[in-house]
Amino acid sequence: MALFRTVSWPDPPSLIEGVGVVLRAPQMSDFSAWAALREQSRAFLTPWEPVWPVHDLTRGAFRRRVRRYARDVREDQAYPFLIFRAADRTLLGGLTLSNVRRGVAQTASLGYWMGAPYAGRGYMTAAVAALLPFAHGGLGLRRIEAACLPSNVPSIRLLEGAGFQREGYGREYLCINGVWQDHLLFARLSSDAIPPVRPRPVRTPVSSSSK
Repeated sequence: MALFRTVSWPDPPSLIEGVGVVLRAPQMSDFSAWAALREQSRAFLTPWEPVWPVHDLTRGAFRRRVRRYARDVREDQAYPFLIFRAADRTLLGGLTLSNVRRGVAQTASLGYWMGAPYAGRGYMTAAVAALLPFAHGGLGLRRIEAACLPSNVPSIRLLEGAGFQREGYGREYLCINGVWQDHLLFARLSSDAIPPVRPRPVRTPVSSSSK
């Protein structure tokens, strides 16, 4: 996969497989599914994300996004992935290891989003669990950090279930939905055990707007 060719680790994976999910680097061919899912999930995601640029869902903006991703990987700054359902390759969401710091740190930050129709069904838990061995092993990151709003109970449960430990409280840590907001701070070390992921029954959503 071109996005990973310049990274200096042996036999770089084209896919990362998890329990019921597959992680893959974004490609231009993902644009239509990505834009449709993001638009469908706009109201669901808005409280948890930075303000979306006006042209964020256009093809041109996505092309620039993919180019930036390629540069970030080439420069060992960030590693973005889209999450697909393993059974039919339906796009579910995305997650990124960003702000990679080497030297005496060997640290990165974890961020993620899930499309509204697929939230609360265990897909993100499986995706994070699949990413951790790659992050700690393939990328050699000793520490992975994450932050979430105190009101985001599902995200807190996800991080704690993945072995992240709560380390602190960041005042006005990130600008979310146009407001500087406090965040809970989490981290996990490569020496922390990765909890097993048990397959969960997949519930068929009642409608496309189910959350």
